[in-house]
Amino acid sequence: KLAKESQARGFAPTVLELNAYEKANLTAGGKAVIISSTWGEGDPPDNAVNFWNWLNADSAPRLENLQFAVLGLGDKNYSDFCGASKKFDLRLEALGAKRLAPRGECDVYYEVAAANWVAQLFDVLKPNGHHATVAKDAKEIILEPLRPSQPLREAYSKSNPFPAKLLKNVLLNKAGSSKEVRHYEIELNGSGLTYEAGDALGVVPVNCHELVDDVIGALKANSDENVKVGNNIVSLREALTHQLDITKPSQELLKAVAGRAGAPISRSASSERDAQRADQEIGAPLAELAALLAPERRDELKKWLWGRQVIDLLEMLPAPMPVLEFVPLLKRLVPRLYSISSSPKAHPGEVHLTVGAVRYESHGRIRKGVASTFLADRVGDTTYVKVYVQPSHGFKTPADGDTPMIMVGPGTGIAPFRAFLEERAATGAKGKNWLFFGDQKRDADFLYEELLTGWQTSGFLTRLDLAFSRDQAEKVYVQDRMLQNAAEIWSWLEAGAHFYVCGDASRMAKDVDAALHKIVETVGGQSADEAKAYVTKLKSAKRYQRDVY
Repeated sequence: KLAKESQARGFAPTVLELNAYEKANLTAGGKAVIISSTWGEGDPPDNAVNFWNWLNADSAPRLENLQFAVLGLGDKNYSDFCGASKKFDLRLEALGAKRLAPRGECDVYYEVAAANWVAQLFDVLKPNGHHATVAKDAKEIILEPLRPSQPLREAYSKSNPFPAKLLKNVLLNKAGSSKEVRHYEIELNGSGLTYEAGDALGVVPVNCHELVDDVIGALKANSDENVKVGNNIVSLREALTHQLDITKPSQELLKAVAGRAGAPISRSASSERDAQRADQEIGAPLAELAALLAPERRDELKKWLWGRQVIDLLEMLPAPMPVLEFVPLLKRLVPRLYSISSSPKAHPGEVHLTVGAVRYESHGRIRKGVASTFLADRVGDTTYVKVYVQPSHGFKTPADGDTPMIMVGPGTGIAPFRAFLEERAATGAKGKNWLFFGDQKRDADFLYEELLTGWQTSGFLTRLDLAFSRDQAEKVYVQDRMLQNAAEIWSWLEAGAHFYVCGDASRMAKDVDAALHKIVETVGGQSADEAKAYVTKLKSAKRYQRDVY
């Protein structure tokens, strides 16, 4: 979007992923605008890792001739908000580059903040014959439109999601499972939405009605009371049901609740001893929370917050928080992205999802995943689910159908690989396919067993390696199966295979990555540094792709 806008203003931009820094030739100078998300603990995303390694190395070149600006995309729910963009910005400055504009930061609802930052950037760049205009006494900077006119009907998108009908809701687990993974089929006819295998579907969730009632009760509020959310005036119930996140507390809410420590406590104690006990029972948790908000205790706060939600904070307060103070402290309810588990060639007019419903008990209360239980419990014949397509530019099947694929997708990580295999079956691709799948119990948790074993029997799925962790005394995971088949994996990689991973980022993806490096070292006969370079080259060539969360 920024490139299109700059073209309209007389520039000739080149758009590159950050790992293509050699093509950018930053040492020659010029102007560079970096827009980056953040992954993990303030780390750059996969397609920027090589760039950061180059930029942060002791051997990094001086960049006195470069002018730059950095825009970060993040989520304030995470502690190191826009962490990667901070690193890029500071390191570029340290190498002598000149900042065109202050670093920008965008939360999940990024549109207004990004537009403001872009407008300020163009005012600095002085584009030929075009200028951003600022409405007098207005807070928002208005960018000139790229098109002379708008379509009569706005296309369905993230800002205008399509109200879709849920066609199927099927429980995939069998008796004896401790999990609840469901297969959903959603109708897209009439939406104009299209997708490719590897893309994600954005789902706009609705909060649990019982939890909404509990929050209103804790506030001792009138559910019909009007509140302001963004630029809209809605009832409190509408805001808490459809627009605000009432599960994960924001940093602002944590600070506001902790600030009540030591506040007068509303009570009708029959004696001074009862009054002191009430002070201790209510005041101590607030004091504990206040202490945990110190920056150096971030990890302790994270542990304390596990299994706690907004309702728990409200119930800690000595007196109900005023509604008009409470509502602005909540974050907006954001869409959830799920890897699509179907190929449009196999299921025209439909999109399929594979989603694990999150349910657990903590601190005496049943907890529910917002979107996963919305899909499982509350989308029916009369309730639609609002959706949009989020394209994935870096997680696709090989362009050449003869190229072998190795896919590692335990649990719901199977989703995009079901789509990949359907796509290859529909197009008649001849490349070999190898899937590593795992879960807890084969009898209860073998997702899509009939489909996968059928593909294996027909020879379409060349290899299917399974890892069910609870079926034997010693737990076995997909990375263990990889190491057991190290020589074969190395053979496929050397033959040009693409390697894919989907699923849990915090543990599984890291363990699979470590196993891959070990295979390159042991079977490939390479040193640790050589193996690292080999894997980096796979990533650069788009032969190692990950969809992790």
